[in-house]
Amino acid sequence: MREDFLHYLWKYKKFDFTNAETTQGEKVLLIDSGTHNFNSGPDFFNARLKIGEQVWAGNVELHTKASDWYFHQHEKDKNYDNVILHVVWEDDVEVRRHNKTPIPSLSLKNLVDRDLITGYQKLFASSQSWISCEKSFKYIDDFTLRHWQERLYLERLEEKSILIQDLLLKSENNWEAVLFQMLAKNFGLNLNGDAFLSMAQSLDFSVVQKAAQHSLQIEALLFGQCGLLDRQLNIPYFNQLKKEYAYLSHKYKLTNSGVIRPKYFRLRPDNFPNIRLSQLASLYFKHKNLFSELVASKSLKAIYSILDIETSLFWNSHYTFPKEHKERKKVLSDAFKDLVLINTIIPLRFCYSRAIGNDEVEELLSLIEQIPAENNKIVQNFKKLRESCVENSLQSQAMVQLKKMYCEANKCLDCAIGVKLLQGKA
Repeated sequence: MREDFLHYLWKYKKFDFTNAETTQGEKVLLIDSGTHNFNSGPDFFNARLKIGEQVWAGNVELHTKASDWYFHQHEKDKNYDNVILHVVWEDDVEVRRHNKTPIPSLSLKNLVDRDLITGYQKLFASSQSWISCEKSFKYIDDFTLRHWQERLYLERLEEKSILIQDLLLKSENNWEAVLFQMLAKNFGLNLNGDAFLSMAQSLDFSVVQKAAQHSLQIEALLFGQCGLLDRQLNIPYFNQLKKEYAYLSHKYKLTNSGVIRPKYFRLRPDNFPNIRLSQLASLYFKHKNLFSELVASKSLKAIYSILDIETSLFWNSHYTFPKEHKERKKVLSDAFKDLVLINTIIPLRFCYSRAIGNDEVEELLSLIEQIPAENNKIVQNFKKLRESCVENSLQSQAMVQLKKMYCEANKCLDCAIGVKLLQGKA
């Protein structure tokens, strides 16, 4: 029996509380189960109980075995002196507070419906499964699944907001600067995301704005800060960039000593740092008020139009400076535009709308529902269990959140699907 199951039983009153008695034989009347505490200290704060003839207000601690109280050394911790009830599965020992006074115990072992216990055991029966509920996942009703996916996606947006808020703090609430930093990270993808972000953070955004007046300068700025011009090549375009960067570096007293150098290892040529940096430079050369344009864009089509960019001409025939290939334009693909929307534009607009008191959650949900679903390993595996569970990017983002934050952490009792299965209502 796991402790989180006891938390679930107590929190949602999933036991026969009408017949609840302490192990000392006193009647327990549950008035308020309290507030679930996910940090250190007792498991539930500010519970209200009637034990015998006395009404108590205080905290509740839960353990699988009563002896866990001593295993966790709560008897030495004054934070547990306000515990009014010790809820356990097995009451194997009397427990006492720091001041040696005894604490009433309530054993749930004989107060829980056998079907609920069976459902719990089934949920965690196979440790070899990809997810605990993979055999039952397909039986969950559509309403529960869709509602839960929306909540999961909003959770994911909140998590993405943490980085945005941190960047806002460091940039003194400069939304344009944060957009540039987030876009840089996005354009770097998984391999070079941190490298590109470090480059973006090494620059005052005013320098980016000034350099963006000229296509050669903005490209030179980004390439130079990333350390991609630190060599000698007999290539006219390379030397032009190098000259411009030397000028900018002197003028604005730039340093790139703390910038992480981009990698090329195992990247498709279209994702080489050179190509992505040139595209990012083109975006800022083309759109002088990029943040305002993206915030004002209400349709997917309008945002796609803003992201209709390509590299500078040199990169039409190159992936790296020295090596030439057959000429072709290197535009942002629809799939890459979708990544930018999912990972930068929508999270930033989510934060911005809250900051200005203009809640546009519904509009953003509608926007991401129009974006095709991502095709990653997590999505593929969920679709094997239930083909129709992922049909757009809101749902694919939700399933990534579900797998990483709930399934992998075995937080089935905090999951709407797990609770539904536990109750036998799938």
